Amino acid sequence: MMKTSSIKNRELKVISEQQEQGSSARTTFLTRRSEEEKMMSLARAFIRLRGTLQSVSQAGCKQTSSGCKSLQHTYIPQATTCNWQLLDDCFELSYGDLVMHFDYVWLRDHCRSASCYNSKTNQRSLDTSSIELGIRPAKTRVDEENLFLTWPDGHVTRYSLPWLVDSSYEGQKQSAVQPRILWNSDIYTNSKLPSASWEKFMSCDEELKRFLRNFLLYGIAFVEDVPATVDATETVTQRVSLIRETMYGRMWNFTSDFSRGDTAYTKLALDRHTDTSYFQEPCGIQVFHCLRHEGTGGRTLLVDGFYAADKVLQQSAENFELLSRIPIKHEYIEKQNNHRNHMIGIGPLLNVYPWNNEVYMIRYNNYDRAAISTVPYDVMHRWYVAHRQLTAELRKPENELWIKLKPGKVLFIDNWRVLHGRESFTGLRQLCGCYLTRDDMVNTARSLGLQA
Repeated sequence: MMKTSSIKNRELKVISEQQEQGSSARTTFLTRRSEEEKMMSLARAFIRLRGTLQSVSQAGCKQTSSGCKSLQHTYIPQATTCNWQLLDDCFELSYGDLVMHFDYVWLRDHCRSASCYNSKTNQRSLDTSSIELGIRPAKTRVDEENLFLTWPDGHVTRYSLPWLVDSSYEGQKQSAVQPRILWNSDIYTNSKLPSASWEKFMSCDEELKRFLRNFLLYGIAFVEDVPATVDATETVTQRVSLIRETMYGRMWNFTSDFSRGDTAYTKLALDRHTDTSYFQEPCGIQVFHCLRHEGTGGRTLLVDGFYAADKVLQQSAENFELLSRIPIKHEYIEKQNNHRNHMIGIGPLLNVYPWNNEVYMIRYNNYDRAAISTVPYDVMHRWYVAHRQLTAELRKPENELWIKLKPGKVLFIDNWRVLHGRESFTGLRQLCGCYLTRDDMVNTARSLGLQA
């Protein structure tokens, strides 16, 4: 099982631990150290998605060997060894315990010299199509921190060794795009995460940063003491991201009057699901604020979909692969009053980054799943077996977090990760909320120095 990734600024930091063993020394390179030691130790304590959230830790160096005819050179700066080889089809670089392979065109394409890259705009100036596809460096040199390649036309490219680690396929394969803490009810409850305070949240960037850190790690977060109005709810959401207007409008303000052709507009219980699965790009964030409830019931159900997906991966890699590969159609048809909508979204239940198998979105809604016609019958039955396993994990009582929404308490949900539902209720229940764009939330988090 892979270890938890560190959480901090996206800068690569090198931390050395030297231990004497005879006359030798060892240097350990770690990437993306935690922004706060407390959060780092907490993150390390919990299970992450297998194959996705391993910290990139390179310890020492080892000699490379290859059966190919190649030019080989070994550079030994004090206690650290860096090996490189010019192979026929790629440049091989060993840095610490990580062996990386770079295509020669890739290396020329990623030159960051002033003539090839605009450092003011952070954009490439070099025309990639002008690079000779058979290019190879004429000279190679390595010092303690950099690799230097001289190309046939005399142009020299300097690469920071830590940058190469961070930008290599091998490095990315071992690191998480988004560090997360997977949770069931006990894990989340025992974490005792504080809610943000309305006044401080609206005026203090550090409060916003703490909120976003928790949201990115757990997929849910709360703001307390918000005035119980639609306007105040809209204001607090815009502190996080931009509102995504849909056919439901910009802000919802609804009761159980069945004014729209959706079960959410009733008093019935709702099973766990993600919203807008019938969008080609489902909405990233969902916001709920209960303005009033004069009755009983109506608790909100929250389930970490990534925690359930990780359990499937641990128990059956084949079922996980089926759920992440087979595209499924979700559909929303509305023909009621003045509303006429027909939305279709197609994609697998689990969306993963192919290089590290990290799940970044779950699309699970049994209400809106359309006829499945994307695979033959024999594969279809295997998919149903995998779907049953995922559903069983999602429905385990120990994975269910039940909360009671009340006026003043605004709930933010990562709709790409956390499923929500509700129990049936009685009486008048008025709820407002909206969808938010995910990209703008992530942009805000990165601007505040968080890894996202």
